[in-house]
Amino acid sequence: MSLSSRRRRISTALAVAILGLFVGACGNGDGGADSTRTVNGLTYDLTPQQSGRVHADKVDSIAAQVPKAIRDRGTLIVTGSAASAPPLRFLANDDRTTVGSEVDFANLFADILGLKVDLRTADWAQNSVKVDSGEVDAFISNVTVTEERKEKFDFATYRLDNLALEVPKDAAWTFTDRKSVAGKRIGVGSGTNQEQILVQWNEANIAEGLPKIDIAYFQQITDYYLGLSSGRLDGYLGPNPSAQYHAVTAGQTKVIGTLSGAGDALQAEIGVLVKKDNGLIVPIHEAIQYAIDHGLYQKVIDRWGLKNETVTASRINPPGLPKKKG
Repeated sequence: MSLSSRRRRISTALAVAILGLFVGACGNGDGGADSTRTVNGLTYDLTPQQSGRVHADKVDSIAAQVPKAIRDRGTLIVTGSAASAPPLRFLANDDRTTVGSEVDFANLFADILGLKVDLRTADWAQNSVKVDSGEVDAFISNVTVTEERKEKFDFATYRLDNLALEVPKDAAWTFTDRKSVAGKRIGVGSGTNQEQILVQWNEANIAEGLPKIDIAYFQQITDYYLGLSSGRLDGYLGPNPSAQYHAVTAGQTKVIGTLSGAGDALQAEIGVLVKKDNGLIVPIHEAIQYAIDHGLYQKVIDRWGLKNETVTASRINPPGLPKKKG
């Protein structure tokens, strides 16, 4: 076996081990020993059945506003990222079924609209393309409202967007602001708002004569965590819920800083993304607000430990992450 082959096997084995810590060991999905994981006193359901999922009755006055073609079809086609992580969107212990808070929110909102969810998965950059083409109805997967995205899509918000900087557990450096990551190798997801923030930080640092940030990109979330555990990354900038969950369950990393998903500009928000002016945003917005007003939304928040990202009202197309300069 060649050295490169051995390295690939070692990397794969490490990634599988990290993923096992991340969502629980693989099982048959029938509720055995690997059916739950407790993090900071909150027990997460890792089974495909998701017996504790929050549901709602159809609200006729809201459902009637859904475009006729979708009402006749009876399903809301929802896409999301293939590389997300607990507790947002991840594979259950059958290694096939996608579960998590974003899946629960999609099902709850669809219930109110009188629809069943047809859940799809795609790489991050392809999700918005699928919405734009009409292949899917909505992108529900920790999507930040940005001014650039608002040019082509509509948003109805349902969570605050907070990011976290996760580093190896034995890292001695601390995070205060963008200058703290000058000269560091930081992992980030391509095409995400956190990438945009990291790029802007890098440009500002270089303008002030500071060392550049070495921005690193990988294909899967497990690759970033492997990079942290192996010392190939100084840090990873990603969604706060996933970072907090992973730091506790894997025990190999820690979170040294949190910030808004819009950086210093404003408090970012997460929203359901749909194609602009396709008639879906108003009923989805009203479904979210109904869920908030009737306590159903809070049940999903509590189920997945997202209390720091709660909103009291849904907004349509609020101010988003500013567009890139130049």
